[in-house]
Amino acid sequence: QVQLVESGGGLVQPGGSLRLSCAASGSFFSISAMGWYRQAPGKQREMVASISSGGSTNYADPVKGRFTISRDNAKNTVYLQMNSLKPEDTAVYYCNSHRLWAGIPYDYWGQGTQVTVSS
Repeated sequence: QVQLVESGGGLVQPGGSLRLSCAASGSFFSISAMGWYRQAPGKQREMVASISSGGSTNYADPVKGRFTISRDNAKNTVYLQMNSLKPEDTAVYYCNSHRLWAGIPYDYWGQGTQVTVSS
């Protein structure tokens, strides 16, 4: 079982920055792909950024050039640095852990952290 705990959300003005953290429990962090997703009111959850176990990254088009995902395997933590924030970035941000084990996918989610971008 993997538990994910997000932190770092809050209220920020447009153009500001926030860094989200996701601390993972368990022994599989280093072999898991990690991702950040977000869900705005009335909208479906969408992928924001992901990072593979090998460090390859992928970003959704709306955040390219503004957000950076990184991981620290020694601390079992994944980060999302968010710069130049816009009101449309307002959402609950969720951390995801994904791995394949013996051909079976395992997915885990955190409880979410609210990010509000407003003046």
